[in-house]
Amino acid sequence: MTPVPSPGPLDVVVHSGPADWWVILAGLGPLAVLIAALLAFYINWRTLKQRTAADQTALDQKREADADALRQKTEADSRAEWWRRTQWALDRALDPDEGTKALGLATLEVLARSELARTEELELFDIAWKSVSGDENGDDEEAGAAPGQETAFVDDGGNLGENGTTDEDNAREVEP
Repeated sequence: MTPVPSPGPLDVVVHSGPADWWVILAGLGPLAVLIAALLAFYINWRTLKQRTAADQTALDQKREADADALRQKTEADSRAEWWRRTQWALDRALDPDEGTKALGLATLEVLARSELARTEELELFDIAWKSVSGDENGDDEEAGAAPGQETAFVDDGGNLGENGTTDEDNAREVEP
């Protein structure tokens, strides 16, 4: 078989009218992907910024809480040590030996000036002071004090004894 030439020329017609909507949409696809990627980047960046700020706030609050807890623990430890020293001084103040008693009372006087001493404890010191000095009748007036005059607290800086002597006059070394 021999090939037969085509009977006539073939006409190709190209329409040059407006493009269909799906053709335009297909051409804008890469731009839409770029816009979506930029939008996702912006949203993630804002989320990261917000989380970082929230984490910083939480960290600052934790630091502050830790500092408060440390301050409270330090104060509680200081008060516990102060009370241990106070018990030691009270034991010495009630000792029958005059030198040991003077040491205990002098220590109580120093402890009473501490900022760790509360009002209730200072009242206990006054009771102990009266007990040791022999004034157990509970009067608010000291021997030799004017009527209406209040009893001095331990931390008033007054003399140790009623005879006007100070702790330096009564201090002496005690053998262990």
